[in-house]
Amino acid sequence: MLVVSKTRIATTLSICLIGLMFAIPSLVNQSTYDRLPTFLQHTVNLGLELKGGSHIQLEVDLKTVQKERQESITDEARKQLRKQNIKYSRLNVQQHENGSAIHIILKDAADASKVKKILSKIEKDLEITINNTDVTAVISQNSMDEFAKRIVGESIEVIRHRIDETGTKEPTILRQGLDRIVVQLPGVEDPAEVKRLLGKTAILTFHGVDEELQTIHAREGEKVQLPSKPGVMYLPEERGEGIVSYVPIKKQVSLTGKSLVDAQVSMDSRTGLPGVSIKFDSVEGTRKIAELSAKYLHKQFAMVLDGKVLSAPVFQAVLTDGNAQITGNFTMEDATELALLLRAGSLPAPLNVVEERNVGPSLGADSIANGKNATIFAFVFVGLFMIASYWKFGMFSVVSLFCNIMLLFACLTLLGATLTLPGIAGIALTIGMAVDSNVLIYERIREEVRMGIRPSLAVSQGYKMAMTTIIDSNLTTLVGSIVLYEFGSGPIKGFAVTLALGTVISLFTTFSLTKSIIAIWMRNKKEQEIEV
Repeated sequence: MLVVSKTRIATTLSICLIGLMFAIPSLVNQSTYDRLPTFLQHTVNLGLELKGGSHIQLEVDLKTVQKERQESITDEARKQLRKQNIKYSRLNVQQHENGSAIHIILKDAADASKVKKILSKIEKDLEITINNTDVTAVISQNSMDEFAKRIVGESIEVIRHRIDETGTKEPTILRQGLDRIVVQLPGVEDPAEVKRLLGKTAILTFHGVDEELQTIHAREGEKVQLPSKPGVMYLPEERGEGIVSYVPIKKQVSLTGKSLVDAQVSMDSRTGLPGVSIKFDSVEGTRKIAELSAKYLHKQFAMVLDGKVLSAPVFQAVLTDGNAQITGNFTMEDATELALLLRAGSLPAPLNVVEERNVGPSLGADSIANGKNATIFAFVFVGLFMIASYWKFGMFSVVSLFCNIMLLFACLTLLGATLTLPGIAGIALTIGMAVDSNVLIYERIREEVRMGIRPSLAVSQGYKMAMTTIIDSNLTTLVGSIVLYEFGSGPIKGFAVTLALGTVISLFTTFSLTKSIIAIWMRNKKEQEIEV
């Protein structure tokens, strides 16, 4: 006879009741939802095609960041060659058959081996070729691919932080191809502000100012002839009233904004204008800013944001506590935005918007209605089939199927998963799969009864003999779901999540809930009353 302990029955019923409690908020209207206790006010997140919103595809400008990487290697090579007194007539980045390369023309071919060692020490992934006095260094393709992968990964994390700062909920941010990032913002009908923030690189760097060259002042729009010097670049600084100053700063970056741990709007005590107070991390950042402020004490030191000089103040004291303030001609709005960008982090590369589209809420409402109808029809037709085929045992399956759907919604809510249109398809598929296990068990019971075994023993044997087959079939489905989730993206992942959860939950309802219901029913029935 089928025996299920009271503890197991109580545990199963408790899980189903808790699942029903957490599933209800996703199924009621807004007025009922508002009256629910705070701990229950959580619903299933809806994807873009269900809730409506914005879809933005961004392209990471890898060429720019790779060029900066090569220029950084070139600047360091120039510094090392001068230190070792190696003469050269040319050192620059030029076009190469594989993109671009660092090209050096030496005055003495005997120095080529030394140059190779210097370049290898600066960057280990360089492919260096020597032809007499010509030395060419190209970054290897594997290194470039790994570099691109890392840059895109970092960009995704920064984008996620920036979107979180704006208060946008349930965003979907995915890598697409080598250099594309897809951002889906459910509920955001006008993404202009978010798009503007995403496109800003907010790269904050600190540079020494070259004392041998003079700062050049000019009116905005006026053409200016700027002096040229290796390792030095002129960047603009807005002075207000249409005046722009071109500051000669050293290309070598002394410190980056990555060492920042906080940025907040503050007021400049001298001018009363808004500024941004920044705090560096307690170890590396604090140490570096202390060393730089000591090195450039009473000298100019430029703070550069996105290719423009924010300020080029003179260090009046050594900054030993890791705190500093960025001041300039900021409005309160400018200061607030800058603080937000710095807190969210600097993008490692510029982003370009290559595609943008909006999904209206009415289209999402239609999708929800159609998905709801499909799920209801699937439930009703499957339920009628089970009752017509197995009568009372079929009704037990319908109860189990209802709890299966409730538990699925509860899991999606508690996990914070996003329900997409393919996810609804996964729920409909789960309904069919959930009763599939019951069909296998009931048919096995019928076979046992036909063989003359007592009905109560046949029920026990049916569960025992069908278990292996059911577990094998569900495991293969689960493996397929994992593969879809791992290699799929966006809606495909939503389908995989609902399918995987539905598979696991159907095993629970089959071997715990349905089995418990049948065991309770059989305790009060005679042998001849048990029919399948």
